[in-house]
Formats: sequence, structure tokens, C-alpha cells
Amino acid sequence: GVLIDNELEFDKHIKGIVNKANRMLWMIRIGFSCLDKSMFMNLYPVLVRPLLEYCVQVWSPHKQKHIDLLEGVQRRATRMVPGLKDKSYEERLKILELPSLEERRIRGDMIETYKILTGKEDVNPDTFFQMAPVRGNSETTHSLKLFKKKVSSQL
Repeated sequence: GVLIDNELEFDKHIKGIVNKANRMLWMIRIGFSCLDKSMFMNLYPVLVRPLLEYCVQVWSPHKQKHIDLLEGVQRRATRMVPGLKDKSYEERLKILELPSLEERRIRGDMIETYKILTGKEDVNPDTFFQMAPVRGNSETTHSLKLFKKKVSSQL
């Protein structure tokens, strides 16, 4: 499940899943003494990443401390692969052909948005989105363009 406090914050949930994911990493480390790139790529996406991404469209982190906590799990995980420990996180991701967790969340958000807009989810799109007016002809634009509201810090 997903833990939500009285303030509609997900602090406990995020800390809990980070702890679970770190425990799973520890179990992988002690259970597999010869962890190569291939074995890592078989274990990490199946055993660890799902813990970090379950229902993420509901609780997607917006505070930098939560983003850092989640990404820290993947940082530690990628250091477990022999020969990658001394490389930067970005280099390790490139070598392992892994996107960052933030990139995966953005992709997941785009997929969920598409599903809502095209009626593949039982959700009224007007609840979440305001459509931009269609300008031009149908060859240069489409009807699923979203209106981007301007943000103001004044109430």
C-alpha cells in the first residue's frame, strides 16, 4: 500500500520504501558473491526497482530530499557492479543502460496522462487537465494539447 499522513504527505511512505529497497540490496550483496553486470541487470529491475516505483504516480516525490533518498538507492545499487564503483553515477547509468528514477517517473507520468486523455483509464480528463485551444489545421496540430497554466506566488 501507500502511506499518507494527515497533512497528505508521503514522508513515512518514502522512508519506508527506501529502507525496504536498501534491505533488498543488502540481501543481493550477501546472496550473490559474483555479481556481474548481467546478473545485476537481472536482479535489480525485478527485486529493487519495483519497491521504489509502486504506485509512484500517486506519491511522486516533489521535495528534493525525497528525490535524493530514492535516487540514492539506485546510486548504491549501481556501485555494486564490479568495475563501476569509481565511476560517476551518470557514467554508471550509461554503462548499465539504466535511466535515472526521475526519468522513469516522468515517462510514467506521460504514459498515465496519455491513458487518461485517450479514455484508457476510467477518469474524467477535465478533472486534471485543461485542453489548449486548437489552432491551425489538423496536419500541424492535434486535439490533445494541454493548456499550461501560469504559476503565481501571490494569492
